[in-house]
Amino acid sequence: MAARTQDSIAISSKGDRWLLVNASPDVHRHIETFAGLHPWAARHTPIAAIALTNGDLDHVLGLLSLRESQPLVLLSTARVRSGLVDRNAMLRTLARSADQVSWSILKIGEETALDEVGVGVTAIASPGKLPVHLTGLLEPSAEDNVALRIRDLSTSKTLVIATAVGSLAAVDELARGADALMFDGTFWSEDELIALGLGQSRAGDMAHVPVGGAGGSLERLSALRATRRIYTHINNTNPMLREDSPERAAVERAGWEIAHDGLEVVL
Repeated sequence: MAARTQDSIAISSKGDRWLLVNASPDVHRHIETFAGLHPWAARHTPIAAIALTNGDLDHVLGLLSLRESQPLVLLSTARVRSGLVDRNAMLRTLARSADQVSWSILKIGEETALDEVGVGVTAIASPGKLPVHLTGLLEPSAEDNVALRIRDLSTSKTLVIATAVGSLAAVDELARGADALMFDGTFWSEDELIALGLGQSRAGDMAHVPVGGAGGSLERLSALRATRRIYTHINNTNPMLREDSPERAAVERAGWEIAHDGLEVVL
């Protein structure tokens, strides 16, 4: 199984059909810079399906860039689908014809097989929050934010993707059996935005556990046995992005990698 990261993550076991995890606003750039996602012919795409971990705009706006005649297959929890389709008129423009978009509902803890891609996808409830555009309109649900366990159907090698994690209380179960883990690296510290004068929200307010400090993910996941451990979904304020920073050195000493555009992971 191979995975190629950018703001969206492309995964395949067969190499000719791909699963995208989330569709970031710049998904077109992801497609342009990775030959594996280039169309083979007119009105063709090697993207077999797109799995959504939540309904946040930075994970779904790219869907509008894919609004062509080619059918889309979307995987999400029922809750995420409802928030996008029933409460967001703009996302309903994806379905320009009756058969253009099909949804496969991910039930927590149940694997959905994607034979075209050669992988199985399992949603794992992950502490998070409602998307901003639904805050105050709905009560929170365990289906609002999920991590994904991606299993190669031929080898059973497993990649766990958790791009937004609001608590480490159940992180051991989340990472159990993972050969590789892509984990929420949004913020280094709890008050990162406040200290820089860029906002009033703390990391926890935005459902992100910081990487550094006592109780941070770097400390908490120190005993993780996954062969590849990769921080992803990193905010541009996070000092570990700087190659010469002490934060970067601490991450690398602990055996973690920092995701970058075009990073390829082969299991």
